[in-house]
Amino acid sequence: MPYDLKSVKLPRLKGGMLSLVASLLEHSLTGPLLAGPLLRDAGIGALRRFPSDDAPTWLPRLPFDGPAATATDAPDLASLSARTADWPRPEGLALATIADYAAAYRAGTTTPLAVAERVLDAITESDRAAPPLRAFISVLRDEVLAQARASTERLATGRALGVLDGVPIAVKDEMDQSGHPTSVGTRIFGTKAALEDAGAVAGLRAAGALLVGKANMQEIGLGVFGLNPHHGIARNPHNPLYHTGGSSSGSAAAVGAGIVPGAVGADGGGSIRVPAGFCGVVGLKPTFGRVSERGAAPLCWSVAFIGPIGATARDVLLAYAAMAGPDGRDPGSLLQPPMRFDDLERDELRGITLGVYRPWFAHATAEIVAACDAQLAAFVRRGATVRDVELPELEPARMAHLVTITSEMVASMNRETAGVRARFGDETRLGLALASYFTAADYVQAQRIRTRAMAHAARALEQVDAIITPATAITAPAVAPGTARGVSDVTATTEIMRFAFLQNFTGHPAISFPVGYGAHGLPIAMQAMGRPWREDVLLRLAAAAERDVARRAPAVRFAPLGG
Repeated sequence: MPYDLKSVKLPRLKGGMLSLVASLLEHSLTGPLLAGPLLRDAGIGALRRFPSDDAPTWLPRLPFDGPAATATDAPDLASLSARTADWPRPEGLALATIADYAAAYRAGTTTPLAVAERVLDAITESDRAAPPLRAFISVLRDEVLAQARASTERLATGRALGVLDGVPIAVKDEMDQSGHPTSVGTRIFGTKAALEDAGAVAGLRAAGALLVGKANMQEIGLGVFGLNPHHGIARNPHNPLYHTGGSSSGSAAAVGAGIVPGAVGADGGGSIRVPAGFCGVVGLKPTFGRVSERGAAPLCWSVAFIGPIGATARDVLLAYAAMAGPDGRDPGSLLQPPMRFDDLERDELRGITLGVYRPWFAHATAEIVAACDAQLAAFVRRGATVRDVELPELEPARMAHLVTITSEMVASMNRETAGVRARFGDETRLGLALASYFTAADYVQAQRIRTRAMAHAARALEQVDAIITPATAITAPAVAPGTARGVSDVTATTEIMRFAFLQNFTGHPAISFPVGYGAHGLPIAMQAMGRPWREDVLLRLAAAAERDVARRAPAVRFAPLGG
């Protein structure tokens, strides 16, 4: 079948015009008149007409062989750290890694308490800059220092909890962290502090991680730029005049600027991979159900994923291993196999076959395609095989994902925000208002298309170990004047999400990692989409790329370890 994704050119709405259109869509008289043409432009007519005899798939649960994992199958972080000790530090990397922190603590050159003080100072300094980085929105100094003192004592008395003990980690404001409000990037939620950690956050705390605080995010995750009208725009550390990408904007900015070596992100349509790619770091979206959703804001149940963002592939590996696995309090996480970490010691890729759907791969700017082609050639030099694959019906899948994620967000917000919807930013208001005109039949049709999309992905992945694309079709866009309250830019959004939506819709794991730099010194990233439950293959690919691609120091950089 012919490749069917298209670039679009539509006007960008911001400022007063964005607010006006949002208000008109929310009004009972003008809303239906305006929504019809906008939905037609978005492609709803084609989705409604799409011929599908498939039964709907409500959740993208993916199969596995063998018994389900139990708590006793949790990976040993010390073993994983030792097995990846020979993964080389990327040339030119100016950021401290988890391994750097662990080594410094054990050498006695610094302590978690000293690091905590520097991290807190870095956050303060980053927000005094012009423009401010705005990576964090909730930091409790006394609480951070208390964690650091406990970690320092453990290390001093030989009772360290492991390689993550005392290592600073940020948590996206979409997940609960004990003692902090979870505002989901709004001024509506988070009136009370969370009483306990989300499942993924609890895994990191149990491993000794120093949980610094809540990272900024796009309001309720509804957007791809990283704008937030309440907490400020998170800025790209490589060039603060440009966006981080969303919605895990603060998480990526904090890692990209060196404030922390790792962060928790969440991904409903690229929200881990896009900001990681824009900020020059690594982001992993695991298989559906691999990481517990307990304690995460209920925004988009069937396309929601929690995963790590890290300075390097090894940082992501260690954070992922601490976060993932079955959680007895989240039934959705129980049906998963034990985590696999095959061949981590191998620096060559013999035996791995990479798939390329060339029309999709090439649908990006010339500089991005060139960088990704160069990395693909480097994978071949390391022993990988490349073969052509096809992924038909991408446009119906794109539209079905859009209907799914926004309809689930409308359902989530309808109960929680009755009477206070106007307190959202204008971009969020517009998105929710427009999505409210999708029908129940549209949602069911989207799930029927999901069944087809999952089958297409499974057929392609029968032939290959991973499907390779760029992570985004453009590099990070500039922060435009007058967009503090938000922006509706369908043209740029389409380019940013071109390669990211499918894996959320089908449930497959995917990773983004740096492969070069483009205009204005902005990072370029590649994406690999893997077979179900084979995050280890994706991490090996990201680690292999780090042997080939030199990193550049970000324009905004902090060094809590010194140097």
